[in-house]
Amino acid sequence: MKLNYKSVLTAATIMVTAANANAGLVADWYAGATAGIGGQSIYLDNDNHKSFSAQSFGAVIGVDLPVVRFEAEYDYLNSDYTKSGLLAGNAYVKLPGLVVVNPYIGVGVGMLYGSDSDSAKYAKFDSTIAYQGMLGATFNIPALPFKIDVEGRALIAPDVYEDLHDSTAFQYDARVKLRYIF
Repeated sequence: MKLNYKSVLTAATIMVTAANANAGLVADWYAGATAGIGGQSIYLDNDNHKSFSAQSFGAVIGVDLPVVRFEAEYDYLNSDYTKSGLLAGNAYVKLPGLVVVNPYIGVGVGMLYGSDSDSAKYAKFDSTIAYQGMLGATFNIPALPFKIDVEGRALIAPDVYEDLHDSTAFQYDARVKLRYIF
């Protein structure tokens, strides 16, 4: 009988110790993939703009801390007018939420580059700085190392065309991100 008592006590001690070790982790490193659908507007001058449907596909790598999250992101942005890439660094602030659903707000800055489209007939596409804002929610999947983010995103890039000084690209989309926690 003493053997069973000691076994239960040992197992309980190991489980409590392991739980405390995991609860003390400060950072969760992750990698993930994104997909989005929305629209794109290209403003060529004060009176001329074009609007198109757009898609985005990407990959992220980052670190998730208790209150904030930081990530590096690559996106392929595809519309009927332009096809371009975006390399960006993003920062998110987690808002108070439930155990399974956590809202967040974020900002990012990066480089928008390249174009493979009809835009070449208007002007030469230039690599330029881009800014983005995100608002979304994270869904935690219990007992699995995955998190799902659902977010709305808006990206603006001024002076996207080398020959046109008042050219601006604006892309907005609804996006889903699947993150694998290491």
